[in-house]
Amino acid sequence: MNRIVKFVILDILKNKIVLAYTILLAIFSWSAFSLEDNSAKGLLTMLNIVLLTVPLVSILFSTIYIYNSAEFVELLVSQPLHRRKIWLSLFLGLSVSLVTAYLVGAGIPLLFYCENAGWMMAVVGCLLTVVFVAIAFLSSIVSRDKAKGIGVSIILWLYFALLFDGLVLFLLFQFSEYPIEKIMVGISALSPIDLSRILILLQLDVSAMMGYTGAIFKDFFGSTWGLIIAFSLLIMWIIVPFLISLRIFKNKDL
Repeated sequence: MNRIVKFVILDILKNKIVLAYTILLAIFSWSAFSLEDNSAKGLLTMLNIVLLTVPLVSILFSTIYIYNSAEFVELLVSQPLHRRKIWLSLFLGLSVSLVTAYLVGAGIPLLFYCENAGWMMAVVGCLLTVVFVAIAFLSSIVSRDKAKGIGVSIILWLYFALLFDGLVLFLLFQFSEYPIEKIMVGISALSPIDLSRILILLQLDVSAMMGYTGAIFKDFFGSTWGLIIAFSLLIMWIIVPFLISLRIFKNKDL
């Protein structure tokens, strides 16, 4: 298992796409902080990169890598190895590689220019990376067709990054006469990107940017238990999709 993980990590870190992703993250990150006179403004600029670009690259690259590694996976399955170890090794290899790329590209400037908020954005970015790697594993194992699998990954990213916020705004508009603020706290758990946005904005103390529900989110997620629950939900977004994909992989006829 360790050999497979090591092979996947070395293979991905040598990939030109991952190298370009790391360099672009570094350019945007250092530029965001260098051009702004206030680190908080730089963090807000980085917020869009972390919440949109990082999930997109993670889910697309992972999906394509899994499909391109189909023959390698079939070779491993033909060996006396448990399928659980094969699938877990691929997941760990992809996750470690993409998290490393994120930390090198965006994590260093975040920790250099900021303290608490920088740490939060670095940790949240790592979790988001692994979340969308797990979602990519699920979307790629469901369909044998590469184009369909990539299409599903793009649709899932669009839903979490853009459509989910639209649905939340629609609910707020339709039920504006009712006290649904507390319900919105539960609904936010249905999107890992929304959870991440809340955690980062609360560290910046700009909860007003989240609308009139900002005070509710601050009261809940601003507490110690709220942070524990939020991070637990993000971890569940990693575990649940991966376990579902693992179950399908173990029973699938390759």
